[in-house]
Amino acid sequence: MVHEPAVRIVFDFAGVLFHWQPLELLKRALPMHAIDEASARRLAEDIFQGYGGDWADFDRGKVEVPELVQRIAARTGLGAAAVQAVVDAVPGELQPLPGTVALLRRMHRAGRRLHFLSNMPRPYAEHLEAAHDFIGCFESGVFSAQVGLIKPQPEIFAVAARRFGAPPSQLVFIDDVHGNVDAARRAGWQALHFVDAAACEAQLRARGWV
Repeated sequence: MVHEPAVRIVFDFAGVLFHWQPLELLKRALPMHAIDEASARRLAEDIFQGYGGDWADFDRGKVEVPELVQRIAARTGLGAAAVQAVVDAVPGELQPLPGTVALLRRMHRAGRRLHFLSNMPRPYAEHLEAAHDFIGCFESGVFSAQVGLIKPQPEIFAVAARRFGAPPSQLVFIDDVHGNVDAARRAGWQALHFVDAAACEAQLRARGWV
């Protein structure tokens, strides 16, 4: 009989399971604008707005790509083609992090209950699900665009807990953003701040969760 631990492990995607370095993305996609670290950082602030504003609406599924491109272009003064290049470059940036994928697969083989909770626009979510077989390790998951909510809104944690069929106290959330970790804890979840796969596994083992 497979041992079923009391907790379920919930993974974030970007920055935990997938590589996400927006400054690197901008240097590749818009080299004439992101010529160094400082200019790339300013450009990231203009385009992504700290994942608020237009990009948050994209994450929530409230706008589709054509409208997003036009909104960002009008707001920043970048041409629509430049903004489209950034939007199109995101799937290539979201490459699997081998260490975390290996951890996920080990936990799956051990019979752990695994879920995901990710701020992810619809086209990127569909791409990741189609491109990576290890998504099948998850019993279920929540993408922000599916539910019209984003982390760190408390409501998304309530929706996720209901979908996962577990009380918040039995959910352990792994995220690389301190604000999301704090929001999960306020919602009654247990949570770990992700730095790298080795440190994450060490924390999980110390608590008897892997």
